[in-house]
Amino acid sequence: MKAEDFKRKFMPLHPKLYRVAIALVGNKEDAEDILQETYGKLWLKRDELGQLENPEAYCVTMIKNLCLDFLRSAQVGQMTDEDAEMQMDMRITDKTPDRILEEKEQLRQVRQIINRLPQNQKKVIRLQGIAGCSIEEIENLTGLSNGNIRVLLSRARKQIQEQINKLYQS
Repeated sequence: MKAEDFKRKFMPLHPKLYRVAIALVGNKEDAEDILQETYGKLWLKRDELGQLENPEAYCVTMIKNLCLDFLRSAQVGQMTDEDAEMQMDMRITDKTPDRILEEKEQLRQVRQIINRLPQNQKKVIRLQGIAGCSIEEIENLTGLSNGNIRVLLSRARKQIQEQINKLYQS
């Protein structure tokens, strides 16, 4: 496969692969490193990739496996407050400085609550909430059943809601 064909076929997948990586590993720097590693491995296999029926599924599986390897091999920290604030800044439009600070503080608190969730709940809430994955995509990425994912999401949301209510009642 030539470089032009590779770019045309695999570069449009970059945003989705990045969202999957950041949802699984939890921070921008590691997600970017894993994404770079994924593209490196794809480039090395470029001659074999011409026969793929579904390049997107292949790439998502590859990045998922690299993320899981990374998570198994290192004690990984969570998404930093700075990363969360940067995401919040991208969504802010015409708001007062007080409102911006308030929203950043709320986001920081929600991130802390999510970071305290059990591992599976944390993973599925990130995949759906941050990466925007559907239940079926989460199923493919995690190997969990549809029902299990729904239960984990429900429990995670309930736990987050309870913790937020505690914060704002005091």
